[in-house]
Amino acid sequence: MKNKNTLKQQWINYSKSQRIGLLLLVILMVLLQSVYFFGDFSSQNKNIAEKDNWLQKQGEIDSLKMTSANQKPVIYPFNPNFITDFKGYKLGMSTAEIDRLLAYRKQNKFVNSAEEFQKVTKVSDSLLKTISPYFKFPDWVNNKNKSTFNSDSKNFSKKEEVKKLVDINLASQEDLMKVYGIGEGLSKRILEQREKLGAFVSMEQMKLIWGLSPEVVEKLNQSFIIKSKPTIKKLRINDLSVKELSQFPYFRYNLAKEIVTYRSMNGDIKIEDLSKIKGFPVENINIIALYLEF
Repeated sequence: MKNKNTLKQQWINYSKSQRIGLLLLVILMVLLQSVYFFGDFSSQNKNIAEKDNWLQKQGEIDSLKMTSANQKPVIYPFNPNFITDFKGYKLGMSTAEIDRLLAYRKQNKFVNSAEEFQKVTKVSDSLLKTISPYFKFPDWVNNKNKSTFNSDSKNFSKKEEVKKLVDINLASQEDLMKVYGIGEGLSKRILEQREKLGAFVSMEQMKLIWGLSPEVVEKLNQSFIIKSKPTIKKLRINDLSVKELSQFPYFRYNLAKEIVTYRSMNGDIKIEDLSKIKGFPVENINIIALYLEF
């Protein structure tokens, strides 16, 4: 009781400002205790965890970048007659070597072997050795370059097998229907495509005919071949209208429109410009270009 009276007396003896200060101090202590007990300090830990996670992912990204930098670009088979400036640069050709090839092609001439490619472009033996395994010429070129059998050859069965191959450009509907998997409908579709194109220039075109499965295409390649360079009426890509271009089997209306648009903005189209046209089927450019007149 005495302590209580003493505290009361001391409180009375304090000035007004001292009493206010003590009251504010007590309130501040209560607030600090409340924050300590009820405050959420998990956000700081969360930020630290997120930072650790980010650093871990950044390490994975850096590792992938190093792996990607060490990987060599994949080279797919291509027809060297249609090498563009960019393609030639990626292959390691000099500007002069690319220009020699383009000048040769402007004369509407084609290289048909690795040796002829080197003769025209004058590339080094080392570069030719690196890129020539990826050269892919049309079937009729490969067949022309194949050595014929000697009359004294002992492999008689192979000679008979070659004789059985039928030129796809001379095949009848009955010939096509002898292939397992090809009925009346598919054989008719193949003949209609041949008629629209004038002739096939490569057996690779069988893959572009709708409805032919990879298995059937393989069987066609076992029974048919392109024996000689066909004579075809070429499409004047720089003269024809959208409607006329769209009638070509490999050009739909939208692509024909893009061709005319590119032509109107850049002038006459050249072979090396085909890959620059929006929507152009670049994977088949070596086949389609054989049907075009520039």
